[in-house]
Amino acid sequence: MSRIPTPETIADTPAQSQPLLASVEKSLGSVPNLFRLLATSPEALEGYLGLNGALSKGKLGAATRERIAIAIAQTNGCDYCNAAHTFLAKTFAKLDEAEVAANRAGASTDAKAHAAVSFAVKVATSRGRVDEQDISTVRAAGYSDAEIIEIIGLIALNVLTNYVNEVFRTDIDFPAIDTAAA
Repeated sequence: MSRIPTPETIADTPAQSQPLLASVEKSLGSVPNLFRLLATSPEALEGYLGLNGALSKGKLGAATRERIAIAIAQTNGCDYCNAAHTFLAKTFAKLDEAEVAANRAGASTDAKAHAAVSFAVKVATSRGRVDEQDISTVRAAGYSDAEIIEIIGLIALNVLTNYVNEVFRTDIDFPAIDTAAA
């Protein structure tokens, strides 16, 4: 059970959040608990949606963004985000179970994506203290400096949602994944 009330409907959220949530509903077909919880702070919701929207226009494709989200959720032990991104990865990015399992392990079955995912996990676990070889490896896989910055942006975006969900124990409204067992 969530530690703070999750608004039941868009109408139950602050007025500033309502148009943002209406946009989420139009895009996803529903408004997941995370978004309604974030809507408690219209500014936090706007910040999340802004960064997410900007990164979705970047050079990294949806599949790689979902791979990184799953790896970071697993790294941080966030059951909500692991469930949500597993659903999104399978439904929208068309990743198979073997790929999702690899992502949870901080890897990928795709060589180029593996470099991005493993770099993301290294950045997250080292709190950004990577060495030159880590950067060289991701560059050698074909990622530009702009794409490396996008990877770091995705880490930050996912850490935000991981922490919100863990702090408030957001009720999972996706098919559940136990990160400890995964």
